[in-house]
Amino acid sequence: MPIDYDKIPPSRQPAGTYPFMMQQAPRPLYPENRPITAKENLLRVYKGEKPAWIPVWLSDNQVVWPDIYCEHAPFEGTGFDWWGQHWTYEPNIQGQMPTPGWRVITDITKWKEQVRRPNFAGMPWDEDAKIQTARYDPDRPICFHCTEGIFERLHEMMPMDETMVAMYEEPEAVMEFFEMMRDYKIEFLSLIFKKYAPVDYIIYGDDWGHQRSGFFSNEMFREFIMPVTKAVWDFTHAQGKFVELHSCGLTQQYIKEFVEMGLDAWTPQPINDFDMLTRDYGEKIAITVPIEGILDVKSTNEARECIRKYVDKYAPRGKLVASPFYLPDMEVQKAALEELYNYSSEFYAKR
Repeated sequence: MPIDYDKIPPSRQPAGTYPFMMQQAPRPLYPENRPITAKENLLRVYKGEKPAWIPVWLSDNQVVWPDIYCEHAPFEGTGFDWWGQHWTYEPNIQGQMPTPGWRVITDITKWKEQVRRPNFAGMPWDEDAKIQTARYDPDRPICFHCTEGIFERLHEMMPMDETMVAMYEEPEAVMEFFEMMRDYKIEFLSLIFKKYAPVDYIIYGDDWGHQRSGFFSNEMFREFIMPVTKAVWDFTHAQGKFVELHSCGLTQQYIKEFVEMGLDAWTPQPINDFDMLTRDYGEKIAITVPIEGILDVKSTNEARECIRKYVDKYAPRGKLVASPFYLPDMEVQKAALEELYNYSSEFYAKR
């Protein structure tokens, strides 16, 4: 049943912000008249089954973003989140950052005295879920973006440098905090899966790197990050959902850990080595891969040629999702989308 656009509730989020964009009604895929739904197609990719075409990230799927979700200040404004951390809205990025100088944790060994865990009781979940689920396109897979990961939450409550030092000097206190966050994430996702059903998968967000490498050695990742994160992912899998990772930075050094943790899909930043990742791990994890050169094309012929090179290189390597692209010339944009669908459909039909 196609989505009824006339009945879609308007977003109450500030225009232009990330939550606002995630709450916009998805438009029909181009070209239309596909043999299976976008939902079935993407979930085939995650399962390691043969899809009908290469899906496009944040186009073939749909994100649910609750308005009462307060891992940041409400409605992207300046104010406090669920945890008592203060955030400041930055107009230049149309988003929020932890307010400089404000901290919840002054001493990691005293975090139990200083951190208040959110209490979900009494929040208007049913009222909000009625609004958000009315936006669902039944032909698309629904994902929940689980932001502010276990590590991120700690360095939002205290400075990053102190967070890193604490992992060396007070490892027991840090792990106790991470274990509390693990339990919180599981409780929260359990609520989301129930109230905002059907949710097909989560985008799990936790930034683990900068532009040159990951924040941690692989040994430290295994000690601190991996156990608590895997527990959240294991819970998600036990509910019949898939897990996609969002983790900014050059984090490919943890790829073996991701596989061991049972990750289904990953959308790396472009600074990572997609040639290596797809060649060595494309059969194990669905990887969202940018279409090299697509933003430079000037004609429909150039667009089609660019798409064919992309499909020829990456489609044989395993589980593949294409990064979205937005070209100023709509005819060129349509040609690229059409070629991606048609050419990848032909590739999979022959396998």
